[in-house]
Amino acid sequence: MTPPGRVALRLLLACSGLLAACALYLTEPMLLQTLRNSLFDQYQRWQPRPEPAQTKVLVVDIDEDSLTRIGQWPWPRDLLAQLTDRLREAGAAVVVFDVLFAEPDRNSPTQLLGQLAPELAAQLQPLPDHDQLFANALEGQPSVLGFAATREPSQNTPVSRFAVQLRADTQTPEFPAYAGTSTALPLLDSAAAGSGAMTFQPDGDGVVRRVPLMIRVGDHLLPSLTAEAIRVYLKQPLYRIDTNARSAVEQLHIGRISLPTNRHGEFWVHYRSDMSAQSLPAWQLFEERPDARLQDAIVLVGSSAQGLQDLRFSPLGGMMPGVEVHAQAVEQALFGTPLQRPYWASPLEALTLLLAALLLCGVTLSTGALTGALVSGGLLLALNLIAWWAFSRHGLLFDAISPSIGLAITYLGASVARHRASERQQRWVRAAFSRYISPNLVEHLVRNPAQLRLGGERRHCSFVFTDLTDSTALMEAQSPEQLVSMFNQYLEGIIQIAFRHEGTLERIMGDGLAILFSAPLIQSDHQNRALACALEIRQFTRQHANTQRAAGVAFGRTRIGVHSGEVVVGNFGGSTLFDYRALGDAVNVAARLEGLNRYLGTELCVSETIREANPHTPMRPVGNVLLKGKERAIRLYEPCETEADDSYEAAYTLMTDGDEGALASFEQLHAQRPGDELVRFQLTRLRSGQRGEHIVMTDK
Repeated sequence: MTPPGRVALRLLLACSGLLAACALYLTEPMLLQTLRNSLFDQYQRWQPRPEPAQTKVLVVDIDEDSLTRIGQWPWPRDLLAQLTDRLREAGAAVVVFDVLFAEPDRNSPTQLLGQLAPELAAQLQPLPDHDQLFANALEGQPSVLGFAATREPSQNTPVSRFAVQLRADTQTPEFPAYAGTSTALPLLDSAAAGSGAMTFQPDGDGVVRRVPLMIRVGDHLLPSLTAEAIRVYLKQPLYRIDTNARSAVEQLHIGRISLPTNRHGEFWVHYRSDMSAQSLPAWQLFEERPDARLQDAIVLVGSSAQGLQDLRFSPLGGMMPGVEVHAQAVEQALFGTPLQRPYWASPLEALTLLLAALLLCGVTLSTGALTGALVSGGLLLALNLIAWWAFSRHGLLFDAISPSIGLAITYLGASVARHRASERQQRWVRAAFSRYISPNLVEHLVRNPAQLRLGGERRHCSFVFTDLTDSTALMEAQSPEQLVSMFNQYLEGIIQIAFRHEGTLERIMGDGLAILFSAPLIQSDHQNRALACALEIRQFTRQHANTQRAAGVAFGRTRIGVHSGEVVVGNFGGSTLFDYRALGDAVNVAARLEGLNRYLGTELCVSETIREANPHTPMRPVGNVLLKGKERAIRLYEPCETEADDSYEAAYTLMTDGDEGALASFEQLHAQRPGDELVRFQLTRLRSGQRGEHIVMTDK
């Protein structure tokens, strides 16, 4: 069972991604807002607002061609009076000027009187004032003039021709606030049927996605040019504003028209891809018959000329004149379907992110990163498809970018938590598995999983076989519990020695072990490692046996055999169970050498191949031993304790030479070392009449 602390740490790490996603969503950094707006722009590019079945919105464009034909801007106000009269004659319902007339006409005769000689001034005195002519034209035609909202305080405000209806318990709504206004001349402002703010508030990237329907200047609520154009067209005397309990604007009503807004009273514009067919060059109104489409139309007068600097960035890409932004908003409000981002969109998105992130955390932590990735991809796809469906079918703007980024961060956090838990589990499994087989074999298979298959390869390896003598009597004398503990301690010591020398524990055979060197990884010094391992095992088992005997336990001696040769190493068994081991004659010989110790009286017996690979280790020759069933004898040695045994070597040489003095020499050694079992073995052979170093084994 996983400890509670680790579970808590894993959950904390997983939730860190969720917390980061929620923090990112709540703080709404500029980058996130830009990405969200880019998504909304892409929606509009995929599905622009379709051309309505009927529209009464036209633009009279003071374009470059009109400036070339009529003259540079500003045009004299008497010319604008003619333009207004032509529109009145054509039957326009409302004329909306996206132009600020804040100063008197400099070309008007009344403005020139003080600059001319008395004779010329007297001739101009009877001429009408241009501003008055324009005011007269505005009085005869329902019209709306534009004013500019400023960040600097001002004394003048537009003439109020409307009322604003709010709920009794509502505080001042959160409309965009400005310090002052720059209005049209009082003469013109009084003559017009309405005045509206021409001001836009583009997003950080300069794109105009929303138009304000009202602004706040001090304690006054003033309509935008778009809202005032609609009000005058519908002949309505008031604006009705719906707000929520926090004074955030939800809707603005103008007669039969209800316009959904964001909390600041801004109207989302769903742009048409092309309104050029509804644009008339201004010069045509002076030189040609009025267009029949002007009848009962809302006509917006503005400029697309670059020199007049009234161009705006569009969500569809490129730039458009500011008057077209107003025209698009008016047409959408009157003849199209609303585009809105409802006030409950953000809470719904936050709740969706929270629930989806919790689901993703649970799936990733419980099943794994791959399943989590699939679920994450499915959630992202579902969120984006639902957002697109809501836009294309219902004109709703839902932010799929923020939840998508939040889910990606959540998945990252959960994946890191899952990865850490998986790594910890793998380390635990590897450590636990290493208690059953060699750590180097586990590491090798982890790094080379392709080798976990049946089959083997030829390789030169070394082997150390061990066995405990008198284990049967020991088992009879001890209880099973004591016996298990005793054997575990004994085997643990030998196994640790084997692992220190980077040997592979091939198998455990009761109280005996088989240790393999140079597999699975090739070890160029495998014969040296095998002998060093065997010598350390001999030292350990002697000390361990002495400790047990001192405690009253008749613990036996450990016999050790070491040999080296060519074998086949690999995985053997069946499709359901693998056994990594070595097969070959060298394995059998090593096992036979371990058993041969009981005849020789030795504890450690090594072959000539081991002796040749370790020339600096002192060893005593045993003889050329012909194992039962073998055709060729193998020369065997017993490693000395610390230094070479010259006395034994001298007696052994006499024996190999057939010298009669060999018997006397070994008898003398035996008298000096009664506990030397190899001397006893050689003496016994000589007494039985055997000569030389050739030894034939009749038993295995």
